[in-house]
Amino acid sequence: MADARATRQRGSIITRAAALAMALALAACSAVVPRAPAPAPAAGPVPTAPRVDDTAVAQGLPQDASRHRVALLVPLTGRDASVGLGRSIADATQLALLDTRNQQVRVTNYDTAAGGAAAAARRAVADGAQLILGPLLADDARAVAPIAKAAKVPVLAFSNDVGVAGNGTYILGYAPQQAIDRVVRYAQGRGVTTFGGLVPNALYGTRASTAFLRAVEQAGGRVVSLQTYDRAPTAIAAAVTRMAKDAPYGAVLVADGGAQAAVAAPLLRRSSPSVQILGTEFWNTENGLAARAALSGAWFASVSDTLYRQYAAKYRARFGNDPYRLSSLGYDSVLLVVRIARDWRVGTPFPEARLRDADGFAGIDGAFRFGRDGVAERALEVQEIRNGTIVTVSPAPSGFGG
Repeated sequence: MADARATRQRGSIITRAAALAMALALAACSAVVPRAPAPAPAAGPVPTAPRVDDTAVAQGLPQDASRHRVALLVPLTGRDASVGLGRSIADATQLALLDTRNQQVRVTNYDTAAGGAAAAARRAVADGAQLILGPLLADDARAVAPIAKAAKVPVLAFSNDVGVAGNGTYILGYAPQQAIDRVVRYAQGRGVTTFGGLVPNALYGTRASTAFLRAVEQAGGRVVSLQTYDRAPTAIAAAVTRMAKDAPYGAVLVADGGAQAAVAAPLLRRSSPSVQILGTEFWNTENGLAARAALSGAWFASVSDTLYRQYAAKYRARFGNDPYRLSSLGYDSVLLVVRIARDWRVGTPFPEARLRDADGFAGIDGAFRFGRDGVAERALEVQEIRNGTIVTVSPAPSGFGG
């Protein structure tokens, strides 16, 4: 019975993924042209307009009884580095609406950089939003959560901080725990039994450490050394030196960006020449990662890039620049809403229970579904940096086993 259920779930995911791929291919072949304005009426007598009672004019969004109101909360102004990503996510949501030719969903942008995320959430709720997409940062998600909860408006946050999830807030970002578990299990399947870890002294590092220890234990391996380091130029090198006394080890996880991993890799190979370098989901968001020669041969787990490459080409054609890698979260969040909107009657609350569909959803980043904890569980692949390119060495599963 369980096998039959899993087969049905995988089939459902595969069908939706195939449909998404076809939609992307069709959209790439023909430009989406905005609807032309209606022709001007023939000249004639100008009727006298009736007097409008100013007190009857609704504030905020126009009264729109034919579409679902969805709010997008991202940074759109200012000098913060996240503003570029916020704009890219906003553009991605509009591209998704155009690609799906959806007329039931209306996405309105709210700038979290202008007055803060909490103020943006209050405006969205006052304007009648039935669902909030975003915000981007974990602290912003914490500020938005109680406001949305009080209004009974679910939140699909783009953060990867699983500590924010729950009570109506869902995490759509790439959870590091899942990527670490996936790459550790792959390494164990390739014969690695002893592991080391290098993690930064930060919240991400703390959670990565916990996930790493659990993943190695569940894989039947052994953690030989786990070292932390501060954010300083020579700190990771000092951590590697401390780790050397526990050498050799089969693989070392560097729970940081590619630049730090590239510093650590040649130092690690001095004490363990055949060590396998492991990375996290961070790596797939970095430009120029494949060009780091020190990381050649390294493995990391990530969402698939197969459909993303098609999406990126269409994004460039429409907006004239490259999308941020994380902008796919905006695209996929709209695909999710469009799918649910088929059975969501306009004017009624968002059907939150549909977010927990057991067979999940399909998007640019592959299959995903929300667990009881409100965190998106993703089907991840393992990639290898090889001779200046990135290749897939273990494809993502097409669905979930149960």
